[in-house]
Amino acid sequence: RKDKGKHSRAHVDIYEKQLVPFGLVRFGVAPDHPEVKNVINTFTQTARSDRCAFHGNVEVGKDVTVQELRDAYHAVVLSYGAEDHQALDIPGEELPGVFSARAFVGWYNGLPENRELAPDLSCDTAVILGQGNVALDVARILLTPPEHLEKTDITEAALGALRQSRVKTVWIVGRRGPLQVAFTIKELREMIQLPGTRPMLDPADFLGLQDRIKEAARPRRRLMELLLRTATEKPGVEEAARRASASRAWGLRFFRSPQQVLPSPDGQRAAGIRLAVTRLEGIGEATRAVPTGDVEDLPCGLILSSIGYKSRPIDPSVPFDPKLGVIPNMEGRVVDVPGLYCSGWVRRGPTGVITTTMTDSFLTGQILLQDLKAGLLPSGPRPGSAAIRALLDSRGVWCVSFSDWEKLDAEEVSRGQASGKPREKLLDPQEMLRLLGH
Repeated sequence: RKDKGKHSRAHVDIYEKQLVPFGLVRFGVAPDHPEVKNVINTFTQTARSDRCAFHGNVEVGKDVTVQELRDAYHAVVLSYGAEDHQALDIPGEELPGVFSARAFVGWYNGLPENRELAPDLSCDTAVILGQGNVALDVARILLTPPEHLEKTDITEAALGALRQSRVKTVWIVGRRGPLQVAFTIKELREMIQLPGTRPMLDPADFLGLQDRIKEAARPRRRLMELLLRTATEKPGVEEAARRASASRAWGLRFFRSPQQVLPSPDGQRAAGIRLAVTRLEGIGEATRAVPTGDVEDLPCGLILSSIGYKSRPIDPSVPFDPKLGVIPNMEGRVVDVPGLYCSGWVRRGPTGVITTTMTDSFLTGQILLQDLKAGLLPSGPRPGSAAIRALLDSRGVWCVSFSDWEKLDAEEVSRGQASGKPREKLLDPQEMLRLLGH
């Protein structure tokens, strides 16, 4: 970025496991947040540069090794994120009706591996475990009137299921208290203003927080004030009428930790969740939730766990810290592996939004260029994609180029036009390859 982050002759090749580009912007960002997807325009300009090439449908670590990439290039950057979810590790987690929020998001966003999820939305209560932005996204999608989603790029299958949904109440459950929620104010405001729904917040949860809030940093303070107002102030006439007519509701449950998924009488599916009541120990960021010994059973037919993501190791040749779930690195330089770099969630762990990660990648880019200037990267020519494409050809791996993607993109846009959607995403990799004449 700016002057120090540019190189006038660098060639960048992008290898991607999915057939299509854009990762989390396409498969993570909620369909009703199209403005967040505008970054795709910037990505597309970059990808159209003759010094940048996209190679989709290539799984690094399986189709090609990191060592093979290192031999073919002067430098390799790993930025493959955190694609696994944190398991609940409680009895009953495997019952039908229990899903990771990650898989649920993948289902409504058209991630090929989640296209057959088919969650049963015929119950009236859903419980989401975790209180971050993903939890609020999932709650919002479950409760938004389906006609408000008709003009988004949500998949046709998900829209159909949501039209039939009987879910009326969504509880968003956290181990700790209001001061520790991980979501941000924009997402909370959207929930509070969601058409046809009303918030259920217990004023007792907010007793004595008034003074604590004053000490918080400004973003956290504004978030807390909004929560507090919503929980404790009597709504105005108009808002009271809106809430009274709402057919759906959502609420935040604090100081509750999942202990066990409760099965239906026939043992065939989830019918509730047993929550351990917790209290806080410690102060500030280090506050931990410890069980008090009390439990509470919450009946529900759908349980979505949204307690965090974790990265996977990509290849035995790349160091990996399983405890922290990151690649050990110093400012993006992979420890003990010259010429190998990392950025994003796989470098820092699964926290932060798109802009955080973007800033992080600029930093890694600058570090790489510094190393190049300092003569720390291999000198002499490297074959780059020519060598890798030859390897992939010999292994029967068919690469998807950016111009291939633009054909798929045009197909998606035209399929969406009939129903007034920005696109209808293609879900089946085999169909995508067929459309590309393969």
